[in-house]
Amino acid sequence: SLIYCLFHFYNMSLGDIIIGGIFPVFNREVEINRDSSLLSNISLGYEILDSCASPTITLRAALTLASRSEGKGWTPPCLPTISALIAESGSSQSLAIATTLGPFQVPIVSYFSTCACLSNRARFPTFFRTIPSDYFQAKALAALVRHFGWEWIGAIHSDNDYGRNGVLAFTQEVKKFGVCIAFVGTVLRTYPEDKILRVVEMIKHSNVEVILAFVPEGDFYPLMKEIVKQNVTGFQWIASEAWITATRPSTPEMYQAFGGALGFVVQKMAIPNLNPFLTAISPYKDPNAAFVKEFWEIIVGCRPASPEIGASAEKTNGTCTGNETLLNSQDVFFNVSELRVTYNVYKAVYAIAHALHHVCDCLEIDVTYHLQRVKFMNQFGDYVFFDENGDPPASYDIINWQLENGQVRHVTLGHFASSANGEYRLSIQEERIVWRTGKNVPTSVCSDVCKKGTRKAQMKGKPTCCFDCIPCADGTIANSTGTECTPCLQEYWSNQRKDECVPKKIEFLTYHEPMGIALTIVSILGAFLSLVTVMVFIHYRETPVIKASNSELSCFLLFSLFLCFLCPLTFIGRPTVWTCMLRHTTFGLTFALCISCILGKTIVVVTAFKVTQPSNKVAIKFGPAQQRVIVCCCTLIQIVICVLWLKLNPPFPDKVFKYNKKIVLECNTGSEVAFYAVLGYIGVLAVISLVLAFLARKLPDNFNEAKLITFSMLIFCAVWITFIPAYVSSPGKFTVAVEIFAILSSAFGLLICMFAPKCYIIFMRPEKNTKKQIMRKNANKKDGLNYEDFYNNQVSSS
Repeated sequence: SLIYCLFHFYNMSLGDIIIGGIFPVFNREVEINRDSSLLSNISLGYEILDSCASPTITLRAALTLASRSEGKGWTPPCLPTISALIAESGSSQSLAIATTLGPFQVPIVSYFSTCACLSNRARFPTFFRTIPSDYFQAKALAALVRHFGWEWIGAIHSDNDYGRNGVLAFTQEVKKFGVCIAFVGTVLRTYPEDKILRVVEMIKHSNVEVILAFVPEGDFYPLMKEIVKQNVTGFQWIASEAWITATRPSTPEMYQAFGGALGFVVQKMAIPNLNPFLTAISPYKDPNAAFVKEFWEIIVGCRPASPEIGASAEKTNGTCTGNETLLNSQDVFFNVSELRVTYNVYKAVYAIAHALHHVCDCLEIDVTYHLQRVKFMNQFGDYVFFDENGDPPASYDIINWQLENGQVRHVTLGHFASSANGEYRLSIQEERIVWRTGKNVPTSVCSDVCKKGTRKAQMKGKPTCCFDCIPCADGTIANSTGTECTPCLQEYWSNQRKDECVPKKIEFLTYHEPMGIALTIVSILGAFLSLVTVMVFIHYRETPVIKASNSELSCFLLFSLFLCFLCPLTFIGRPTVWTCMLRHTTFGLTFALCISCILGKTIVVVTAFKVTQPSNKVAIKFGPAQQRVIVCCCTLIQIVICVLWLKLNPPFPDKVFKYNKKIVLECNTGSEVAFYAVLGYIGVLAVISLVLAFLARKLPDNFNEAKLITFSMLIFCAVWITFIPAYVSSPGKFTVAVEIFAILSSAFGLLICMFAPKCYIIFMRPEKNTKKQIMRKNANKKDGLNYEDFYNNQVSSS
């Protein structure tokens, strides 16, 4: 019953100053040490009540201790009788005490309550503890998880303040490292069996390999038994300090499922003087001593022989003979070489004693004030002090469950401690760890690490640790596992596996590729035909058809066409500074000269036509000098444009990176305005020639060059009008090919339209190459033209 639990285990030692103690006696052992060097001439007493690990009973015990400080008749020299309270092991119990006794300025020092919530000085101004907060344990556990690369873990916590706050702090820490919590199970020692079974099923159906159990041993033990019963093995367990070194679960039976568990515990210490004290315990020395009867019955296995004790003893294995002793007992209770919780109690007692020592100087009677400022080195070389939140410095040992000689051993393999600058250091001897999965470190991930050339793609509705691996996008790579795709440099592109950046292919129109070879052949062919035509005109220069076509301008035109056909050769090959400047200016000048010659021929035809009209007696003869002036002036304007272009913003070799797998080498025009000014000027000359030739379309058919000029100019304009959109939309080296095609097409159009009919007459119809045939009139003579005068004017212009 509650009354039994509260008052059955009660111990008290009178003194000038009393320290209260509340412990779950059925589950823990405690030692109260006294030091004669402290509190001289003042005796330090204690009063201990059992809490049964229940927050309700703990609160009743605390109120009982507080109320007993009145009416005892004790007269301590400088402070109340109950000066401080050492309590409790459970965080929920400590929360209840700290909330209740805080307003009364009774300092409370816990030896095993680790909930980070108790560090809240605004709520618990009088609470201290000699065990680090779960805030630090959460950092230690998170550092362990990060150290081994575990990213997908399960968590189980007790349904109380200790478990809830501990897992919450742990979750907040591991999220910083990208770790995800697969599931969270809840247990408590008072839970019915169906709730325990649900947690077991949750574990069995999960795909995690590592599970954190942030649970006190008493709450975790029912689940441990069920896990062993159902043979749920193969998991790597991470333990909080509340159960990793507990005696009850540390059995070979539990090792089947929990072997290799890793966890953190507070610093252990050997207290040499404690062993003689424990082995000297005897019910015969003080039959009324609290706890001794129950302790003797558990350790020795019989009830004391004293009649007084025997009459009230509960059922035991028999009556002792009186000769029993504890000196040679092998029970683990007498192993004082690895004391952890007991050492925390030891530090709590001495911290209170030092605070009381300063209080009794009567400078300041507030025990909490002096306890906050306690700082001393105990006999084991440890500094005992509290930070501003009442917490001690963080220091943990790393424990590994190992089986030696059929017994579970808690082997220390490393250490975790906070440094002076607020950072934390984890050291661990990995080679000594015994893993549940064997010698290799277990892996626990929701999704395998993405291979080279792939990246993470988050699964919809899943934690960030669960993802698919998809190939990197073109132009990006992942050259190591588990990394994000990174873009290649501008000069590089991703290979097919997307794990390496390779140099992009350099592209430009070369003489060696089929397109370059074809364009070169066509260009040379056009130049050759131009030269052949010039030779034909020179050879047959005295024939009427040559004389009637203005031989001088025709030779100029053929020379310009020869240059136009050679111009594309500057567009083929790797662009350089000189070829870039040469290709565009050569193109502009040669075509300006060509169209200027055609314009001169058109003006000659129109002028000669005007002179032969009887109604036009004032027409001025347009002779060779005027023709040369027209050609030179029209060409000179293009020369000025090109010079200004080269001077202000000349073309230059450039790299185009807009294509994925290649770098296109091209000639940047430098100034788009200048480039289109060159094209525009050539277009203006062509349009003028077209208009003038169209006006002269009624001349005699036999030698009517106006119709030939009109047709050639139509072809020329059509080619260059379609060139602009094709030039803009063509990719890479095809831009250059389009420009070359436009040059060759327009040049061939001019060559064929202007000179093919004359060559046809010369070679195929020589009978028409006579003055009579040239001057032959059309059937319609109503136009009133003097065709002989027209022919004579053409010949004189030549």
